[in-house]
Amino acid sequence: MADLEVQYLQVQTTTDSRAEAMELSRAAVEARLAACAQVAGPVASMYWWDGGLERAEEWLVLLKLPVDRYDELAAFLTERHSYDEPEIIALPIVTGSAAYLTWMREETRPAEEPEEPEEPEEPEEPEEPEEPGAAAEAGGG
Repeated sequence: MADLEVQYLQVQTTTDSRAEAMELSRAAVEARLAACAQVAGPVASMYWWDGGLERAEEWLVLLKLPVDRYDELAAFLTERHSYDEPEIIALPIVTGSAAYLTWMREETRPAEEPEEPEEPEEPEEPEEPEEPGAAAEAGGG
């Protein structure tokens, strides 16, 4: 197990309301940035903010995804999160059930863009064969 390459992540963030945690979870899964999300809480948090020690009740959001979806998920969370500096950290999933990991990969494939229908080509008009002597008549006499 020591030489395993990290292919999957569990990303976590926290919010100050259950409603926001549920909405971030729903939107991330719906956008296929994560295969699944869990919301746990409330949890008691202690942290430094603006020079003071803060205590808050927060909700923990856990999202599971392939590593190649992390950058897009992080940008998504940053854009939609209500915090100025949201916690967005990723922990490696070093191993797991093969079926579950395959499911995670399949459920986070980016939606394929529908192909634009090709415009039908205009059929070429067949050239009319020239009648014998037509060139001489056209030239006049």
